[in-house]
Amino acid sequence: MMYKFLLILLAGLFSTGLLGQKKLLTNFPDGYTPEQVGKRLGYRFVEGKHMLHAGKWISYPETFNWAGAVKFATLTKDDKLAKLLQDRFEPLFTTEKHLLPPMNHVDLNMFGSLPLLLFQTTKEQRYYQLGLPYADTQWMVPENAKTQEKEWALKGYSWQTRLWIDDMYMITIVQTQAYQVTKDQKYLDRAAAEMVLYLDELQRPNGLFYHAPDVPFYWGRGNGWMAAGVTELLRYLPKDHKHRPRILEGYQLMMSSLKQYQTADGMWNQLIDEKDSWAETSGSAMFTYAFITGVKHGWLDAREYGPAARKAWLALVSYINENGDVREVCVGTNKKNDKQYYYDRPRHVGDYHGQAPYLWCTVALLENVK
Repeated sequence: MMYKFLLILLAGLFSTGLLGQKKLLTNFPDGYTPEQVGKRLGYRFVEGKHMLHAGKWISYPETFNWAGAVKFATLTKDDKLAKLLQDRFEPLFTTEKHLLPPMNHVDLNMFGSLPLLLFQTTKEQRYYQLGLPYADTQWMVPENAKTQEKEWALKGYSWQTRLWIDDMYMITIVQTQAYQVTKDQKYLDRAAAEMVLYLDELQRPNGLFYHAPDVPFYWGRGNGWMAAGVTELLRYLPKDHKHRPRILEGYQLMMSSLKQYQTADGMWNQLIDEKDSWAETSGSAMFTYAFITGVKHGWLDAREYGPAARKAWLALVSYINENGDVREVCVGTNKKNDKQYYYDRPRHVGDYHGQAPYLWCTVALLENVK
């Protein structure tokens, strides 16, 4: 398997003559193309069951898997898949309305990004009306808010701020989608200010992030949420935005560090800086998404990061089994100031935490960036 992987990687490198590095992200062998992988995972999601938060509401992993499939279907003009994904959502307006997440936590408000995305593809107002309140209520302090939550709000930040790196995808994704449908600058300003706060508070000199201030470990998927969140924000943030230089600086510092920690196999470990930790797919896919997008948008040097992105993608695809399920996915993980806790986290197959960023990668590889 490793010998075959190396042959595929080398074939891609030599086919471009090392001159057009961006072509490394288009020239894939059979079974490894983003069209093939995206189709496998997109239709796999349609077959799957709901992954519920606390057994009650649509969870963030399902939301992001769903959104990745929607983006893939839209980009590839797969009308059949698009219809199946909309049909899956339809009961949330009626018989499954009770599964809609409440708007009271950072891990729940992000759900609004999905109906806002569906509004962009369908132009149906009901998606807009369902989704936008999830973005707005992230900045509307509830009466029962805790003292710390009120203090964050008084400083202009979301009351849902908690300084866990996971938040920088959860907050960013719903705010940027709200901007996409309204073109109201306040949503981008919110997300950008929040991102700067997290960069200033959590990014270490080596470019990586502790899971939280009191958990000094470089957890893979946690850093993946940050990598994907900052990438998503940079896609929409105007070049003249006051926070863009700081955010781009933080992004590039992180990408430089991640490149150094990429393993010989093309992956990243559950604990990024621990060589004896296991290769984990969800975080690796998020880093790959950030690399691909950075190369295609010109935020990263294509000659330096193009080969790394290709190597990562080829490695990731080898972790998809015959059923279209991604292996070696760390389960949902709370923070804990115990390094062994991260070593010992169970590994799932087909967990939406892993399926989702693979779909983001397919979209990033297929997008035509001007």
